[in-house]
Amino acid sequence: MKKYDLLVIGGGSGGVATANRAASYGAKVALFEEKKMGGTCVNVGCVPKKIMWSAASLQHSLEDSINYGFNTQFNSLDWMQLKSNRDAYISKLNSGYEKGLTGNGVSLIRSHASFVENNIIEEDGGLYTADHLVIAVGGRPIIPDLKGSNLGIDSDSFFDLSECPKKIAIVGGGYIAVEIGGLLKSLGSEVTLIIRRKTILTNFDKMLSENLMSQMKADGIEILDENKVCSLEHQSNGNIKIWLDNKTSINNFTNLMWAIGRRPNTDRLNISKTSLKIREDGTIPTNKYQETNVKGLYALGDIIKKVELTPVAIAAGRRLADRLFGGETNSHLEYENVPSIVFSHPPVGTVGLTEKEAVEKFGISDVRIYESTFTPMYYAFSEKKKSSSMKLVVKGEDEKIVGIHLIGVGSDEMLQGFAVALKMGATKKHFDNTVALHPTASEELVTMKKAREAQNIY
Repeated sequence: MKKYDLLVIGGGSGGVATANRAASYGAKVALFEEKKMGGTCVNVGCVPKKIMWSAASLQHSLEDSINYGFNTQFNSLDWMQLKSNRDAYISKLNSGYEKGLTGNGVSLIRSHASFVENNIIEEDGGLYTADHLVIAVGGRPIIPDLKGSNLGIDSDSFFDLSECPKKIAIVGGGYIAVEIGGLLKSLGSEVTLIIRRKTILTNFDKMLSENLMSQMKADGIEILDENKVCSLEHQSNGNIKIWLDNKTSINNFTNLMWAIGRRPNTDRLNISKTSLKIREDGTIPTNKYQETNVKGLYALGDIIKKVELTPVAIAAGRRLADRLFGGETNSHLEYENVPSIVFSHPPVGTVGLTEKEAVEKFGISDVRIYESTFTPMYYAFSEKKKSSSMKLVVKGEDEKIVGIHLIGVGSDEMLQGFAVALKMGATKKHFDNTVALHPTASEELVTMKKAREAQNIY
């Protein structure tokens, strides 16, 4: 039996951050990861997605440059060169994670770990124990149990594609679906989005989901709303036929991608050997200190069903290590007012409450809305103009800002500073008293004048 101060199961962003911070305090730490270091974000999530999004954005810039007088011509994309460069970059990140951990004195064990008892795990016949054990194993894409579902790929294997899909159907209306759908359309694919509901991004503010859906359609993406896939079928020409729940079919798709959600990897840990409580969906309940119902067992990241974002997992892991080994007895992450970005085309940024959430929390009479829709100067010469929209959700007589929602060029970069302001309790007057940066899109957030009453029509 090998004894440590801390054992971490999972080499993703949250697990690595916890291990490194604990080791910086002198704790004896071991981290278990059988696959590539960095988890979902580095290998099949944020990082490769942002690279592909950047490639798609360059394609947009090439098209838009003609309006500024450049004599440009888009010939073709070397998909394999893009993939090769992307994969090489990620390999460097994998190595960097490993060197960082070992350099900090963390024992990196490249093997699958599972429970034997509450505080004992095993890997390849070896037994390990610690007073503190963190579960940070992340999740994997869901593939539905349907006839022919194996003809499709998931959002992980999307990054294995050796060529740009000629005609692809993407099943799902969440951020993964709209991100990949948007970038593939820009890079040359014919894209159809199949969604169960009337709109995409249903957990976001209505302004964002409606605006993005409209712009995706304008870009030529077909969106089949209120539809459900029932089965897939191989066609004689090698393509895919998709049967929908209205008993109609759509044909000749070279690819189909499932983007209908993710499930936690907790089912691979032999949790039945422990006293750990687990929800039916495989997620683990925790309190604000990342503590489970078992003393000394902690969980963080996607598996706790709170905010499934890489920076959240990192922040939660570091605060946990600060509390356990750094003497910061009340250190914990506040899972409120967390900003997030959707790398769609155009990008979406959001922090705080949606209009619907604010009405539900404070009452319709206590909430007001400031909005602005405009055409960024970037599109001054374009025949095909794209609008940007911004919304401030405020409450009370002092008009405290409780929600900021952006869509349009630059939204991904401008939100961070405004998220700090919201977190600090900024009011509309604070925004009004800030001199605008001109000419920018962000100045719209500090120059809005007319408010409307909140609506209860969601």
